[in-house]
Amino acid sequence: MLYSTILAGGSGTRLWPLSRAGEPKFLHPLTGTDRSLLQATADRIRMLSTADRVYVVTGAAHAAAIRSQLPELPPGNILVEPAPRDSCAAVSLACAVLARRDPDAIMAVFSADHLIGDEERFADIIRQAADAARDGYLTTVGIRPQHAEVRFGYLKVGEPLAGQARLVAQFKEKPSRDVAASYLESGQYLWNAGIFAFGVRDFLDELNRQLPHLAAGIARVADAWDGPRRDDVLAEVWPSLEKISVDYGVLEGAAAVGKVATVPADMPWSDVGDFDSLGESLPTDESGNLVIAPEAEVVTRDVKDTVVVSTTDRVVAVIGLDDVVVVDTPDATLVCARSRAQEVKQVVEELHGRGQHARL
Repeated sequence: MLYSTILAGGSGTRLWPLSRAGEPKFLHPLTGTDRSLLQATADRIRMLSTADRVYVVTGAAHAAAIRSQLPELPPGNILVEPAPRDSCAAVSLACAVLARRDPDAIMAVFSADHLIGDEERFADIIRQAADAARDGYLTTVGIRPQHAEVRFGYLKVGEPLAGQARLVAQFKEKPSRDVAASYLESGQYLWNAGIFAFGVRDFLDELNRQLPHLAAGIARVADAWDGPRRDDVLAEVWPSLEKISVDYGVLEGAAAVGKVATVPADMPWSDVGDFDSLGESLPTDESGNLVIAPEAEVVTRDVKDTVVVSTTDRVVAVIGLDDVVVVDTPDATLVCARSRAQEVKQVVEELHGRGQHARL
């Protein structure tokens, strides 16, 4: 049976003012149902892992909300980081704790904030990734690109392996528009979906080869995790751990020595990176509008291809606008062109510089 780990971190700054540091996007029902992104992720992996084999790595600020949203998980399967150290530390912690509980474990890693369609196909792809992991590869899921996208990293596909798996020849950083277009035209590249599968010991071996200081620190934390000294060891070790993504920290270097595989996927997938991508991922009305407003009264007149989100009970009226985003919350309102939705992150940075921390 496969183990599954959900990474539930970050503040989703491009989805401000809906997503906040204390209540990030994965806790919100942005799925077209009343289930949060986190709950939808847990629902999706039920075909792969029983609840006792599902882990969540999160921060202290979100642990209580996660326990409330996922009451079926054993308390010991929620791994709480004292401070964010990026995805490499989070994945390494899950691997190291699990390796001490089940050294032969194969673990899949998922983000808490993805939207995925065709869940049967999704489960089949993850099973194929797990098969490649059993052959010793650190395995990724690669999404067949639909357009030249600059927000994602890319995987250059290499030679065929068993089943539908392919060797990853190289990781590519987020490209320029022209380079992304050339990747799309070549047919040799996949989007890096940030979904992985590997044997926990295989991952830890690569971590030790490439980032020995991080590996040693994680090993100390994992050794103390199920004992009385956990908090003391975390306080001593965690702040010193290198802050780096799992892609840069482990997978790029592993790909360079032929240890990374990918399973190409053609399922609908979105990382819900901003309000524009949210509008592309969920069903819209006949005018292309997406409205998420459980309690608000929303009125639109002569409006097309617009995203309206409200967490209030106020009336929100939009007239004569196309391709815009309108987000209404109790203490902040956002209005922007959909084409500039990525710039919301810069607004958050400016507010942070102004000392408006309570609104972030």
